Amino acid sequence: MAAIGSRARTGERCPESGVWKVVGTPSTTAPIAVNNVMPPYNGQAVTWELIRLA
Repeated sequence: MAAIGSRARTGERCPESGVWKVVGTPSTTAPIAVNNVMPPYNGQAVTWELIRLA
């Protein structure tokens, strides 16, 4: 199980279901389920950080 604060990049498999936030500006949050591919944001590859477990 991934911990709060875990990070994953666009294109990687999501390690844990929960609410993920884009690191940097502009930012957004998204609910992403385990094993889904981490999406791009604003058309760019980004780093996502887990902020809340599902």
